[in-house]
Amino acid sequence: MKALIASGGRGTRLRPITHTQNKHLIPIANKPILQYAIEAVADAGIKDVAIVHNAESLEVPEHVGDGSRWGVNITYIPQERPGGLAQVVQLAESFVHGDSFVFYLADNMVVGGIGRFLEDFRRNACNCLLTLAKVNDPERFGVPEIKDGKIVRVEEKPRLPKSQYAVAGIYVYDHHIFEAVRSLKPSARGELEISDAHQYLIDHGFSVAYTEITGWWKDTGKPEDLLEANRLILENLGPRNEGEVDKESEVSGKVITEKGSRIIKSKVRGPAMVGKNCVIENSYIGPFTSIGDGTEIRNSEIEYSIVLKGCKISGVATRIEGSILGNDVEIAETHVKPRVHRFMIGDQSRVEVA
Repeated sequence: MKALIASGGRGTRLRPITHTQNKHLIPIANKPILQYAIEAVADAGIKDVAIVHNAESLEVPEHVGDGSRWGVNITYIPQERPGGLAQVVQLAESFVHGDSFVFYLADNMVVGGIGRFLEDFRRNACNCLLTLAKVNDPERFGVPEIKDGKIVRVEEKPRLPKSQYAVAGIYVYDHHIFEAVRSLKPSARGELEISDAHQYLIDHGFSVAYTEITGWWKDTGKPEDLLEANRLILENLGPRNEGEVDKESEVSGKVITEKGSRIIKSKVRGPAMVGKNCVIENSYIGPFTSIGDGTEIRNSEIEYSIVLKGCKISGVATRIEGSILGNDVEIAETHVKPRVHRFMIGDQSRVEVA
């Protein structure tokens, strides 16, 4: 069994952060999303891993390396332009070389790992295993139509979904998937749709089985999904303090404080994470917040948020909540008269003021 991980795509729904950073390297609980996918396949015992990445950037290969720190061997496959998930599979045919493989979309997160999906694939002796998750907005995904316990059709982003299930971004295939993807023509979106490949397998009599994800699963394609995934991960981490907490501070609940960080005259209520070399002074850090390395927060309050590296938040009178701050963001109180809001904001940003 091998693994194919997709880390391409433009991340348009996560702009402006993805204007300068690959969406799969955005941290959840201070760990890049892509790393969770690598850890999942490594924990399942898979050693040979291919990562498809944007050809125009070496950001992913440079960040991830050769895979040795996870005990896997990583092969990088450049994708010249986004052409759909079925194109990603096409690019990996020589890497897979006739083996079965798990195809993992790196912006998906699932509790409990993927070992059970691989076991279901083997037990069913099928050609394709799809993972399904019940969602409130199936029209955002590939949607299966199920009759008598079998998938009879898969439709990509339908206006009128035939079920409340989404085909989650974790698939297991044997070599017949390459026959399917080679048969495809671009959809109206100009892409080779993976749902069309699944439909090809169904129509040509191949065995397409499914298993339902009963725990939590997140497609982190939107800002609110990132925040929710951050919450879920933080909830499942234990407390750890490697920093300094002074006697005038109060730290309660599951809080992780990394080396070199100082908490001064502040309250930190977990689940929360404070990265390395941070300063939290005269401030409040509320539940479900992750603070990136080298960040300074003074005389401010923040909760249910993701703060990336090197940020500075100072003197913000109103609590920051439900926010994602990119690297090196600075939010500061001004003492200049008249009192005004002053912004320098990139394309597709969103700011709410009171």
